[in-house]
Amino acid sequence: MTEPSSSTPSPVISLVLRLLTFISILISLIILTNNSATIVVNSTELKLRFKDVYAYRYMLFALVVGLPYILLQIVFGIYHVSMGKRISSSGESLLQFDFYADKVMSYILATGTGAAFGATLDLKEVFSELGSNYNKFFNKGSAAASFILFAFLFTAVSSVFSSLALPKKL
Repeated sequence: MTEPSSSTPSPVISLVLRLLTFISILISLIILTNNSATIVVNSTELKLRFKDVYAYRYMLFALVVGLPYILLQIVFGIYHVSMGKRISSSGESLLQFDFYADKVMSYILATGTGAAFGATLDLKEVFSELGSNYNKFFNKGSAAASFILFAFLFTAVSSVFSSLALPKKL
């Protein structure tokens, strides 16, 4: 087996990025799931919840998929930092898992971010005639999307680091 590249970042840096991703996902999940508003239309009260907006449901999917993945990566990272070696006896297979899984997860988080921001902007414009209570609902949706954007950025940097860790094959 060939050695990883000499430009491979420290396992501590990778672990910190994973922890920041976890925190961002958790904050986004809390904001999103607690997001609701009551809107009055022609003296009829309508309860608007995050699950009423399909893009917010997709964002929830991205968060729910991302949370166990990042927890698994944190466990791997803590082991790597504390023991000085990877969990797997054939470290190359775990490196490949990190590489491909980071790519997939960053794409899922990115599409969740885009869907949430797009829906928030479009629906805010549609609901603008209904008063100010809708505004709080969409601002919370935008805040949740911002935190998932941070999670995407941290995961994208982790993805670059995992590609640097792959052994160079000729």
